[in-house]
Amino acid sequence: MEKMNIGIETQNRELVVDALSRTLADTYTLYLETHRYHWNVTGRMFQTLHDMFEEQYTDMWNAIDELAERVRSLGSFAPGTYKEFSNLTSIEVNDDVPPALTMVSNLLKGHETLIRTARKGLEEAEKARDQATADLLTQRVQTHEKTAWMLRSLLQD
Repeated sequence: MEKMNIGIETQNRELVVDALSRTLADTYTLYLETHRYHWNVTGRMFQTLHDMFEEQYTDMWNAIDELAERVRSLGSFAPGTYKEFSNLTSIEVNDDVPPALTMVSNLLKGHETLIRTARKGLEEAEKARDQATADLLTQRVQTHEKTAWMLRSLLQD
């Protein structure tokens, strides 16, 4: 196989790949949690939350592919098993099915965690002068910040 020469040093590329893999794991974990809540939400806000959660998990489903393909573009294999994701993720999940507003609160915490993970990746990408990864992670941060704002707004009286 031909040695990769894309203008990013191997060590820097490895740091970016690790950060992308962690962002991918957080995204996949939060995707699963959001989808599970979509299926199981109940109460007066059912329709609103059911629809909102569907919009959120659909966005994350699309982002998963973009993140994994970026890892591949940098010459590494993307993590893709539950075991790999559970070892890489920072997202906390519970097995219970909480009330609707607790779901909102849990997802808010998840999005804020994912934002922090993506920001760390953004720092690595900027240090490596990897504009493509920086652009992707900037878009992900923006999306998750907007989602966090919307979830936070639901929790205010």
